[in-house]
Amino acid sequence: MTSTHGIHTIDTGFVRPKFDAAYLIVEKGRGAFIDCGTNYAVPRMLAALADAGLTPADVDWLILTHVHLDHAGGAGELIAQLPNAKLVVHPRGARHMIDPSKLWAGATAVYGQAVMEETYGHLRPIPAERVIEATDEYVVDLAGRPLICLDTPGHAKHHNSIYDARANVCFTGDVFGLSYREFDNANGPFIVPTTSPVQFEQEALHTSIDRLIALKPEAMYLTHYGRVENLERLAADLHVQIDAMVERAHASNGKPDRHVVLKNLLTDLYFERAQAHGWTQDRDALCDVIGMDIELNAQGLEVWLDGQKKAA
Repeated sequence: MTSTHGIHTIDTGFVRPKFDAAYLIVEKGRGAFIDCGTNYAVPRMLAALADAGLTPADVDWLILTHVHLDHAGGAGELIAQLPNAKLVVHPRGARHMIDPSKLWAGATAVYGQAVMEETYGHLRPIPAERVIEATDEYVVDLAGRPLICLDTPGHAKHHNSIYDARANVCFTGDVFGLSYREFDNANGPFIVPTTSPVQFEQEALHTSIDRLIALKPEAMYLTHYGRVENLERLAADLHVQIDAMVERAHASNGKPDRHVVLKNLLTDLYFERAQAHGWTQDRDALCDVIGMDIELNAQGLEVWLDGQKKAA
């Protein structure tokens, strides 16, 4: 766990090391978590508190970027351990934290009961009186340190990014893409957009990225994974790839094996860009790092394609 401006990066342990991050912000002896991983991350979250010299009673806030389970699956269990904390979440996500049954049912329909229990554990409801719906520009006060919730759709309609004005950084959930440290080299970080199911919106994602960049932050803190800088370059990379991914989605459409075709087209795109960035390993090694994300990106683009067809 590292700390800059009182910001501590916590590896939630989900999937593999340095895949899924949550954050602890400490200000004047008070704490705020941003995202929390799954139920199985709760011991790591509490250990991070102890490492920072805080107790569970010192935490005022658990702020969620959105309610996808790798970000929020452990929220109910964690809040139960934090006697004074309130949950802050986008208005579209609040009901799923108060009653997670639909969230659980939807994910179980995709992955199956056994996988859900093994991967996430049961979702614990959060009492409604402990949930705050954060509309656009809602300010969370952490001991006088403003944490500003910004409505940033494109990855999900229930997505907030958090601007920490004191540190001049953004906590971006999934809206500013994913950047795994395995790709870091002398050219800096490598980044890929995430279009995972089911609410990808091309133009909204472009707009959200531009909104965050307009703040001129010093760094972005990504869930997948950690702090990145070189933000103007990364934003440009994201914009180019979002449009390239949509082009490849259209190219795959109508083919009987659309999903396989789209996955291959996306893999080609990321491999070419990774090589240009200085990636020296082969295509299989790239898939070892981002294979799950390629699968989810393809699924999300297909949901988007089908939605476009219905809207036409």
